[in-house]
Order: sequence, then C-alpha cells, then structure tokens
Amino acid sequence: MVAVSLSGCLGYHIGPAKPNYLRDIHSISVPTFKNHTLMPRVEVLVTGTVIKQFQQDGTFRIAGDEAADATLKGEIIRIYRTPARSVRGNVLATVEFNLVMRLRYSLIGSDGRVLAGPAEVSGATSFFVGTDVTTDERQALPLATEELATQLVSQLSEGW
Repeated sequence: MVAVSLSGCLGYHIGPAKPNYLRDIHSISVPTFKNHTLMPRVEVLVTGTVIKQFQQDGTFRIAGDEAADATLKGEIIRIYRTPARSVRGNVLATVEFNLVMRLRYSLIGSDGRVLAGPAEVSGATSFFVGTDVTTDERQALPLATEELATQLVSQLSEGW
C-alpha cells in the first residue's frame, strides 16, 4: 500500500521545471540587446527588465560572458502604437493608444549551438494621451517592456 502511494509522486520534483533541452543550462549571460527601432536608449531598458525578470523567476542564474552556460541574444525589431479609442464626436482625434514592442531572440550555448530560437515575443500596454503623445508613449514603455520580459522568461524557463 505504501509503495503504491509513493509511486504516484515519482515524476514530481520541487524547484524549477526547465524544458528538457535546457536541462544542462544553469546560468545565462544577457548582453545588451540590439535596437533596430528609432526609439533611443530603449535597449538598456529592455535588457535590464529581462535580467530582473530572470532573477525574479530564479530558474537560471545571470552570469558574465565567460562564466555563463548560454548567452541570450536579442534585438528589438519594432515598437509601434495604434489608436484604441477616439474622442467622442471626433473620430480623427485619439484619446487612447495601444503600444506594442516586439523582440526577436536566440539562446546560444557556450559551444555556439543554438539552443532556443530564433523566436519572437511581444509586450503591449495601453496609454491615454495628455498634452504630448511622445512623452506619454515614453512613460508607457516600461509597462510594455515588463510584459515582454515576462513572456520571454516564461518561454525559456517553462518551454512555452
């Protein structure tokens, strides 16, 4: 009876559940992503947010280039906004925008082999327009970046 009850938990374990193809990867290096957009200095914001998300997740340890088992290379390929809501009575004036950020990434092993990717993730948020659309968009960027980082880290740490 005891053997049967204990065998039910045989496949479970406590701790991070990495995908099988990343089972030997314990530390990741995250160099600054490349910026292919016209938004200046956004690459530092995205890279920092991804590193913080990895640290919060805890599945992989962040390390330098020499000590890491793999390197996460990424490029911000597009940031765009689309109108979400217009002013009542004036469909040409926009009150709310959706902001979307897209990133292409690859996880490269220390031997130069591609472990994951190339794949794309995106993060989105919405923001209301005050007096300056550019300033409001710039203030909404961290929210879109957080969603992007959450999706990226969950794809690598959980495999989906």
